[in-house]
Amino acid sequence: TDTPAPTATPEPTAPPLVEEEHFYYAPLTDAQKEYITGCSYPDTTEKLAISYDDLVYLNVLLYDFEGNLAEGELICNIYIAEDLKEIFYELYLNKYPIERMELIEVYGGDDTKSMEANNTSCFNYRVVDGSTSLSKHAYGVAIDINPFYNPYVVFKSDGSVYISPKGSEIYADRSEEFPYKIDEEDLCYKL
Repeated sequence: TDTPAPTATPEPTAPPLVEEEHFYYAPLTDAQKEYITGCSYPDTTEKLAISYDDLVYLNVLLYDFEGNLAEGELICNIYIAEDLKEIFYELYLNKYPIERMELIEVYGGDDTKSMEANNTSCFNYRVVDGSTSLSKHAYGVAIDINPFYNPYVVFKSDGSVYISPKGSEIYADRSEEFPYKIDEEDLCYKL
């Protein structure tokens, strides 16, 4: 008897990518410059470490914690924009969960409020938390992904530990297992 050949179950695929519409970066528009000035970008006549021309607006698609497709946006340094676009596209293809990605202006430029809301963000002209040195975020070259579950942790010389944001202390021990943890085995870390 002739037995039909088994058929393979097709692999699930992500929705088709229309790069121009969903995964792109572009120079800041005048309206975007106006929007960030006085919030994430200082309103000053002093020379800053970064100019508007060094920054771009990045738009991506992502899957939120409920598995819903959402649009994400951030401002980053032009030198990492292509890499970020490619990384977020790979995360999208793998349905990697990112709770939200909104411009820091939604939080009044307050990094702590943004982290407490678990907002993924990049550019914010600010100092390193607890210091007077400019953060890599001030140059648009650092990104916090799901920062409530991946908090900022500093082990101080006096033996104390500083953890930000407040409320995320239970996620500071990276040897523990919990959802949304980025470690060496995580796709986000590898990308």
